[in-house]
Amino acid sequence: MARSRMSDWTSRIINRVSSKVWLPLPSARFFLSSNKTAFNLIPADRMSCWKSPGYQQANVVVLPSRLADDFEGFCLRNPAPLPLLYRSQSGETTCEPLAKNADIRTDVSRFCIYEDGRLVKTVSSLLCFSDPSRTGSEQRPPLADMVTFYLGCSFGFEGKLAEAGVPVRNVEQGRNVSMYRTAVSCVPSGVFCCPLVVTMRPVPAGLLEAAVAATHRNPLAHGAPVHIGDPALLGIPDLSEPDYGDPVELQPGDVPVFWACGVTSIEAVLSSKPPLAFSHAPGCMFLTDVPDSASTDPEPAPLCFQVTHNPLLYSLVSTATAAKIRQLERIIGDDPGQRGIAALFVQDELLRCCLALSHASSVAIATGFPTHHLHSPPDETDGPPGAIAIATMLLSLGKQVTLLTDSRAVEMNRALVDEAVRTGVLKAAIPLVTFQDRGPDSAVRFLCHHGDPSRPRFDHLVAIERSGRAQDGNYYNMRGVNVKHLVDPIDDLFVAAQNIPGVTTTGIGDGGNELGMGKLKEKVKALMPKGDLVACDVAADSAVTAGVSNWGGYAVACGLYLLHTCPAHQRYLRRGLGLQPLASDLQDWKKNLPSVQKEELFLGTLVRFGIRSGKTGNLAMEVDGLTFHPTHSEMISRLLEVTLGSTC
Repeated sequence: MARSRMSDWTSRIINRVSSKVWLPLPSARFFLSSNKTAFNLIPADRMSCWKSPGYQQANVVVLPSRLADDFEGFCLRNPAPLPLLYRSQSGETTCEPLAKNADIRTDVSRFCIYEDGRLVKTVSSLLCFSDPSRTGSEQRPPLADMVTFYLGCSFGFEGKLAEAGVPVRNVEQGRNVSMYRTAVSCVPSGVFCCPLVVTMRPVPAGLLEAAVAATHRNPLAHGAPVHIGDPALLGIPDLSEPDYGDPVELQPGDVPVFWACGVTSIEAVLSSKPPLAFSHAPGCMFLTDVPDSASTDPEPAPLCFQVTHNPLLYSLVSTATAAKIRQLERIIGDDPGQRGIAALFVQDELLRCCLALSHASSVAIATGFPTHHLHSPPDETDGPPGAIAIATMLLSLGKQVTLLTDSRAVEMNRALVDEAVRTGVLKAAIPLVTFQDRGPDSAVRFLCHHGDPSRPRFDHLVAIERSGRAQDGNYYNMRGVNVKHLVDPIDDLFVAAQNIPGVTTTGIGDGGNELGMGKLKEKVKALMPKGDLVACDVAADSAVTAGVSNWGGYAVACGLYLLHTCPAHQRYLRRGLGLQPLASDLQDWKKNLPSVQKEELFLGTLVRFGIRSGKTGNLAMEVDGLTFHPTHSEMISRLLEVTLGSTC
């Protein structure tokens, strides 16, 4: 049987060897142990990766039967690096679903042998581990009590990239692909627990979506990238020093793109230290009879968006989810107050804001516009509801949230937060802080632990309907009245954040005089009433415009829900590791979306505290002169209809 299989295998190789395949070169070296002890790769004429265009190849791991259930669980919990093609029975040396007449003992040209988590040697066959006469022992041969795992492999990857017009830098440079041990821990299962290993391929920025499209439809070959951007975000200190493979140089305009790697299985073997284990040798995968074709999933390739510049980070989102968030953005652009806000609209500011928040872990939210300077309190009903809507969704997603307010309004806002928690509008209490300018380093010291820019307290700042500083240093309402005496300099934090790596910002406004709208200040000056005077001069990374700022807050909460129910985005956030969200998680996220009932309840709380409508000054159930029913209630219903109509 083995001879028949090998003859068929050899025949296939001879028929295909003339095809052009871009794979590791024989001069490359491969590092296996934790101290980077090296050994030469197998000669090219023995490497399956040179001989199998058009057919799936498999990484192979052979483990004692008592560890098999743990390792299968490990694969299922970490599907991107360890896509499980087949698990054998104990002692089984064939794998009919993958290849007829196969014999794993001889159908891999080189095996690695591990003892107690150490690579001890390589061999060309495992026959001696299954034949008692060859072992020189009357005891049961080791393979009889071992299970073989066949795992999807990315060889052929480079060919698909090249077909898509993406240059393959490691091939151009005559090197093996770079592989790195990350600081990202795989989801453990039993005795198996190890760091994720990734491959890196430099891709020109303009071809990132082509690279994603070329790989995402083949999850059995690791699928789409798990990280695009700064390697430090994966805990990789230096791209020039890979843990496995060769260093590959980036060309001008290239972005590092990282895919999950099957070498993670070797890390799992090394860390679990089984008394005996086998794997294929690098480059010597098991060749299957299964055509190497993409899945039939009709879902288009995910879209790729740059989230931050410093550090460089891109994110992925499904086409369907992006379309829904864009629909939310269009809906909140309605302008029943006829303020001309449509003139400030820039597509995808909402999407970029939501992506940045999705990647954030600690968020500070600032609100408060004292437009009614002759009343006490001077604040308006636009802003706090949107801030609370964002906060409660962020809390539901497991993020830390802090509320930034003016020192004059601390007690009032603390009482509002307490009431929001008591009535179920806000998921849990959140810290309330203020900021004062006490010197040139005040903002950096506030934003960073001990004033160290490498240790920020927050990775995202949101300002929603927050008074923004104009070019002359004053703060104006839309009537052109200066309210600077009622405003703390929270703008300084947004300015300082521009120079702190890893801190991004969002401004949400409906007139152009709000904090963060400085990104659109030229439009505000040219197109909005009193724009030359009132335009905010302080920019945010994302500037979300809405007919009413609260609507922008509601849309952000809905957008975050959509991203966290989007499989493509969730896979990217989790680096391809872990299981899908639990039903209880989904229920909690849904529960913490804005609703007509909750928003009406909180608006009533604001009115009881003496907070007035922005445009009219009425102490009534209205925001910016628009009554809650029907204007605001209908807006919330429309946003929820888009959000909950279906998930991607």
